[in-house]
Amino acid sequence: MITVKNLYHSYNKDDNFAVKDVSFKVKKGEIFGFLGPSGAGKSTTQGILTGLLKLQKGNVSVAGYDVKEIKQKMFNKIGMSFEQSNVYSKLTAKENLEFYRKLFDVETYKPEELLKLVGLEGKENIKAGEFSKGMKHRLTFARSMINNPELWFLDEPTTGLDPAIASQIKDIIKQKNANGVTIFLTTHNMFIADELCDRVAFIVDGEIKLIDSPKNLKLQYGDNLIDVEYINNGESIIETYSTVLEKDKKTLKNIIDNYEIQTMHTKEATLEEIFIKVTGRELI
Repeated sequence: MITVKNLYHSYNKDDNFAVKDVSFKVKKGEIFGFLGPSGAGKSTTQGILTGLLKLQKGNVSVAGYDVKEIKQKMFNKIGMSFEQSNVYSKLTAKENLEFYRKLFDVETYKPEELLKLVGLEGKENIKAGEFSKGMKHRLTFARSMINNPELWFLDEPTTGLDPAIASQIKDIIKQKNANGVTIFLTTHNMFIADELCDRVAFIVDGEIKLIDSPKNLKLQYGDNLIDVEYINNGESIIETYSTVLEKDKKTLKNIIDNYEIQTMHTKEATLEEIFIKVTGRELI
């Protein structure tokens, strides 16, 4: 659904590149995470993919269309939810969606359906300017689905939302993906990326450092450890052992054979820990 080869972009049109020699592919039906701190090049890349920024150097194909010559039909196939809500404040929630649906040449959802889906049922006739930040974000998210896109760009989709609403949004993303929608997720939130993404790309200072699945990254960069809690002479003891070192493996086997085990848990590195290990940068 997306092919990017040797992408460069400079806002000053000089050698100070915001994106440098970026290449990747997003397969149909996958959730692809584009992860990095603020200023890493995430929004620049996404802007080029969605036609908001003009392609300067490189080759980019989105939903079967070359972005060098963007055609209106491409926008029928893609949806975009921005981190910063940009709804019309003087229009009601329903009017915002009614206006937006007229921009497409394909069948669209009814506004009431989408507002209900994102928890804004009963708010249809309230002006968006009276909405809270979280409600505006949900309206922006709903708007991105109105043309039932094949390729869905999501920029920090759960930012500013309370845990219950964030969980609801993640469930919608999972369901859409289960129905075949390809998703390009831009975020610095490694927890949502770990939960949702099939593959992730780490980008820092405009350059991609690696691309792989969260599982493979944890296997490659995470520590192979086990926390074990057991009873010894009536006392609860918690210790951590390596599953690689022979000495630890023998000790762990002895504990399992001779003591009452309370709990055992494998420890895996988080994506954030791996990101810091690979890039040397914090997610700030």
